[in-house]
Amino acid sequence: MVENFKPLTEEEKARFSVINKENVEFLMDRYNKTNRWVIADMIRRSAYHYPDKKAVIFGDMSLTYAELEDECNRVANALTDLGVEKYDRVAILAHNTIHHVLTWFGCCKIGAIYLAVNYMLRGKDISYCINHSESTVFIVEDTLYDLVKDVLDEMPTVKTLIWSNQGAGKPPIDDKFKDFDEWYKAYPADEPDTILHIEDPCQMTYTSGTEALPKGVIISNQALMAQYVGCIVDGQYDDDDICINALPIYHCAQRDVFMNPVFWLGGTNVLMAPDLGQIIKNVEKYKATMLFTPPTVWIGLLRHPDFDKYDLSSLKKCYYGASIMPLDILKELIERLPGVKIYNYYGQTELAPYHTILKAKDATSKLGSAGMGGLNMETRLEDDQFNVIEKPGVPGEICGKGAHALIMYFKEPEKTEEAMKGGWFHSGDLGVLDEDRYIEVVDRKKDMIKTGGENVPTREVEDAIYLDKRVQEVAVIGVYHPKWVEAVTAVIVPKAGETITEEEIIEHCKKELAMFKVPKGVIFLDALPKTPTGKILKRDMRVTYKDLFEGK
Repeated sequence: MVENFKPLTEEEKARFSVINKENVEFLMDRYNKTNRWVIADMIRRSAYHYPDKKAVIFGDMSLTYAELEDECNRVANALTDLGVEKYDRVAILAHNTIHHVLTWFGCCKIGAIYLAVNYMLRGKDISYCINHSESTVFIVEDTLYDLVKDVLDEMPTVKTLIWSNQGAGKPPIDDKFKDFDEWYKAYPADEPDTILHIEDPCQMTYTSGTEALPKGVIISNQALMAQYVGCIVDGQYDDDDICINALPIYHCAQRDVFMNPVFWLGGTNVLMAPDLGQIIKNVEKYKATMLFTPPTVWIGLLRHPDFDKYDLSSLKKCYYGASIMPLDILKELIERLPGVKIYNYYGQTELAPYHTILKAKDATSKLGSAGMGGLNMETRLEDDQFNVIEKPGVPGEICGKGAHALIMYFKEPEKTEEAMKGGWFHSGDLGVLDEDRYIEVVDRKKDMIKTGGENVPTREVEDAIYLDKRVQEVAVIGVYHPKWVEAVTAVIVPKAGETITEEEIIEHCKKELAMFKVPKGVIFLDALPKTPTGKILKRDMRVTYKDLFEGK
């Protein structure tokens, strides 16, 4: 159908003869459907290229690109009928499901701001996110209802509750909820008539940082589109890629570095739970070409008894990120998946999220490096006085500048100003440059241990401990010590069947490290505490073991 423009008035015609902000905005709005570049149109364009190709697979369900576009439009129209307006927040608490994907793109199509809630939270932590964001719609998956059942009456801005049954197939718990499928299926698949611009916010993510209370990060279409282009180019994605999405898509790493760029290209996304054995099986089943996991999950995969039982030869590209990869694990991954290209993404939620990348061509020559700023990013190091550090080997805070950067922390002007000081985003991570200006992430600034007046990067100690082949995982933390202020403390998970003593670890470290870096205490656990995306929660361990050296 031809766009039904109202005839131009004489005053509007005059706008074509003067180029100024007001007239440009008028023209961009009038011809918005013709020349805009926004996420709302991403699936439609892939459907144009590949209408009958499988876009998404979730268990026994799948949608082609043509079907996915129609379903996203239906959700968008259903949200509009609920009264959701541009910039309103729509929250969802769900696993990696088709309903989750439809919610994301449905929001984009009407200019609403999508908020995916971390399902490792519960109760008041979730209601905090809903209330702080002022969400008007809250979609809850059946298997996650128990996390919020006691706080649903404490969310005054929520006008509509919607029940997704794609976790366990359960019907709505009561009449407070609309059934997701019954709610949206009745609406037409026509594209919503919404004016959208690339600078419009479209996504809100609460940081899952390991150190502080979550902040609401507001991200624009521009940040995400620039980031998707960078991922496609730097990560060498292609339209025939089949991507396993096993890490939670509520998290920006899986969702925005992998799932969404693959949708843009017209590849196929497989949605699943983060089950190690099932990941291995699904690589063979779907002939997956690409897989992302954080280092802790790669360790689990390499140690899994089924790793060598299935045909993983379809994998062409493997990616890691979210935390530092132990060098010995990276070497093992390269040995056990010969011929696979390996990439390291490093970033922050605030940068949509990837900031730097170590490309496959440098994977072995730059072991341990995070690479350089991505296609649409610049990176530099600063000291505590915000001076630029250019000398190799000198630690400084990793700062980034580019189109990926956040709009703001919602309701946090001071924290936004602090993060953006000097025209650069300040990550809170410490890094060093090598002679080629590649960055190596040394530590979180808050993870650096100050013991007896000396600074100890925890990664250096962790890398030394990983040289003991009996160690599966290790996290090094600083714990209060009456003499040393902080004591280097190693928390270790031994490999199955292995026995290690504290004395053995300390003697081993004495051979590898300066004496002030040697752990003064060693703790053995069956598993390290982590976020769902594999980040090791050092903050929690510092609290748990705060009295370890009391009286010593």
